[in-house]
Amino acid sequence: MAKEKIILTGDRPTGRLHIGHYVGSLRRRVELQNSGLYDKTFIFIADAQALTDNMDNPEKVRQNVIEVALDYLACGLDPTKSTIFIQSQIPELCELSFYYMDLVTVSRLQRNPTVKTEIQMRNFETSIPVGFFTYPISQAADITAFKATTVPVGEDQEPMIEQAREIVRRFNHIYGETLVEPEILLPDNAACLRLPGTDGKAKMSKSLGNCIYLSDSADEVTKKIKSMYTDPNHIRVEDPGQIEGNTVFTYLDAFCRPEHFDRYWKDYANLAELKAHYQRGGLGDMKVKKFLTAIMQEELEPIRTRRKEFEQDIPAIYDMLKKGCEVAREQAAQTLDEVRRAMKINYFDDAELIAEQARKFKAE
Repeated sequence: MAKEKIILTGDRPTGRLHIGHYVGSLRRRVELQNSGLYDKTFIFIADAQALTDNMDNPEKVRQNVIEVALDYLACGLDPTKSTIFIQSQIPELCELSFYYMDLVTVSRLQRNPTVKTEIQMRNFETSIPVGFFTYPISQAADITAFKATTVPVGEDQEPMIEQAREIVRRFNHIYGETLVEPEILLPDNAACLRLPGTDGKAKMSKSLGNCIYLSDSADEVTKKIKSMYTDPNHIRVEDPGQIEGNTVFTYLDAFCRPEHFDRYWKDYANLAELKAHYQRGGLGDMKVKKFLTAIMQEELEPIRTRRKEFEQDIPAIYDMLKKGCEVAREQAAQTLDEVRRAMKINYFDDAELIAEQARKFKAE
C-alpha cells in the first residue's frame, strides 16, 4: 500500500500575518490544498511555540490566534479540505517532544543556524529559555505526530526540517521503522524565499514594523509602498537605477505577472523591459511604486473582503478550530501509541509482557 502524502505547516500567532508569510508559504498551501495531490493537509497555529519567547505576555498570543485563523480563511484555506488546529490543544505533542529530547545533543541544537539567528534577534545570548532553545525538537514532534511527508516553508526553516529528519532517522534506527521522514517544499519563485521588509531589511518582521499585513486597508498598503526602500543612489529620474537590493523590484519579482502590464502599465511588455529602463535611467521611483501598488491592491483586495465576512461570525471560527483540534488530536494519539509501543513503554497494552513476567516470577 502506497504511503499517504500528508502536508503539515503552521505559523506562530504573534501578530497578524503579512505578505512575507503569504508568498513564502501561505499562497502555496492553498494551491497544494486544492491540488488533489495530497491525502491530508494539517495547518496549525503554533501558540505553544510562540509562548517560548512570549511567556510573560500570554494575552498577546491568545489574542492573535483568532487573527491568524482569520488570515488563513481569508487566503483560501478551507476547513473542509484542511485540518486547522491549535498546537497547545494537542498534549500528545509535548510527550513526543520529551522522548525526542533524548535523541539530540545540546551541541547539535547550538549549531542549528535558524536557532542561532533567532537567539541573536531576540538578544537571548545570555539567557535562552530552554523551551525556545529546544524548539527544533518541538517542531520535529509537530511534523512526525501527523506523519507529514511534505512541509511547505520558507528557506529560513530548512535547518529545522533537516533537524527533524535527523531525529526521525535516529529514532527509527534505535526503535525500528516507526516515524515518517519529511521533505521540505520551498517556494518555487526565488523572490518569495525570503521577502525583505519594506525598509530593505533582510526579513519582514512584525517586531521591526516593516510589514505589509494581509489585513491592511487599501490606504495603509498605498502609504507603505510609497515609503518603501529603493536605490539610495537613484536621486534624479535620469540617474541609472539599481535593481539588486531594491525592495520595490524584489516585490515585483514576487507578485508581478505579465497580464499586469496590460492592465496597469501598457508602456512595457514585461518586467524585464521595465527593469532595463530603470537601470539605464529616465524612470522615477514613484512611477514604479504606483505600478506595484496597483498589483498589490489587486492581490490583497479579495483577501481583505473575505476576512471582513469571516469577522462577522467569530464563534463559528472558534468552533471550526475546536473541530480541527479533535481531528488532529486523534491522529497525534495514534502516532504516540505507535511510538510508545516501539520504545517498549506501553506496559498495560502488552499482554504478552504481563504474561511473561507472571511466568518468570512463578518459576522462581
